[in-house]
Amino acid sequence: MTNSATDIRTLDEAVQEPRKHRDMALALQPMPNFSETPGGPHGQPLAFWAAWDLADRPRRIALLVDDCQEEYRPYAGEILPNVERLVDAFRAARSSSDGVCIAWSAWSRMFDDGISNAMDRWYGPRGLRPEQPENAAYVFTGAPGLEPLAEIAPTEQERAEGWFYLGKHLDMFWTFDDDGESYLDGKLKALDIDTIVIVGLWTDECVLSTAYAGNSRGYDVVLVGDAVATATANQETALTIANSTVAKVLSTEEVVAYLANDFATGEPGAVKGTDHPDGRRPG
Repeated sequence: MTNSATDIRTLDEAVQEPRKHRDMALALQPMPNFSETPGGPHGQPLAFWAAWDLADRPRRIALLVDDCQEEYRPYAGEILPNVERLVDAFRAARSSSDGVCIAWSAWSRMFDDGISNAMDRWYGPRGLRPEQPENAAYVFTGAPGLEPLAEIAPTEQERAEGWFYLGKHLDMFWTFDDDGESYLDGKLKALDIDTIVIVGLWTDECVLSTAYAGNSRGYDVVLVGDAVATATANQETALTIANSTVAKVLSTEEVVAYLANDFATGEPGAVKGTDHPDGRRPG
């Protein structure tokens, strides 16, 4: 540890004098993005939501198209028109900004791919019957099932530039280059992206995992509620959890309108920095 326990002050002690990293007048105001239940034990249940809006500041922004692939087409029907709108809107914004990109992933786990990780143990080794597959950890239709849905597929140029890749675990950041670094994080860092907008499948697994992973890596996270879907009964629960912990849940219409009317390209490194873009600072 970099600090001993004796260096850690109580909040009451810390607010008694000026702090070089904080606007103390602002810090001591009540939170506008917090509520509690009158009369509940310790004010429970508590609620929090994002303190920022998309148009609050200039941004460098990426659309992450999470596992919208042919094997999952049965689950994508209702959201596909919205994903199409978002891909088109981001392509239009990208044409006039160096701070916009789109990345596509495809879930590519095969039952005999040599990987044995926590997802394999969680789902277990059963349910692999070809006539009635049950185990969601693996792709059953082979290579064709890994192809992005034709309606929102990357172009040949986007593929050549490396914006489509295969995923091996729940979050889109869990694919690594030859140096062991996150492939997606590296692509986003190269453009100084500071905000990610997530669409795709499944809401309660890969989408939610990517939201948490993105937040941990220092990105502001938007989850498009009507452009994500799942095969389980957990859709609304997953959206509620995301919106109250790490992401801002918006509609397709809100994101498209933002890109058309309010988006301004941020300066590289203005938000996330470069040496410690996830928020860490040297000791």
